[in-house]
Amino acid sequence: MGSGLGDGAGATVVPFPQGGAVVQQVGFERVELMRILDLYGRMVAAGQWRDYAMDFGRDIASFCAFKRTAERPSARIEKRPALRQKQGMWTLYGEAGQVLKRGHELASVLSPLERRLLKVVAD
Repeated sequence: MGSGLGDGAGATVVPFPQGGAVVQQVGFERVELMRILDLYGRMVAAGQWRDYAMDFGRDIASFCAFKRTAERPSARIEKRPALRQKQGMWTLYGEAGQVLKRGHELASVLSPLERRLLKVVAD
């Protein structure tokens, strides 16, 4: 009678991955998330946003900000590392799904939202 390990009785050998680790999902780095949440907090304080949602997939990470929970997002920030060498991995979408800005740097992609915040404070 064997222990079930290595004696061929239903044992499954799973090879350890070689080389670099395979990314199972895209996420935000700490600095990126801090920048996005800082903007979110200021927009909440200005009465522009009330809720948010994050989604992490194999190819994309997204942050959606809502004025009302039941609506479409007022803004959606997406990170697609596969586009890093092309138009840039960051994209800002508006409420109707239109592309507002694309770029290689998160700060430049967030600039239209930053300008909107300045207008709210100035009123």
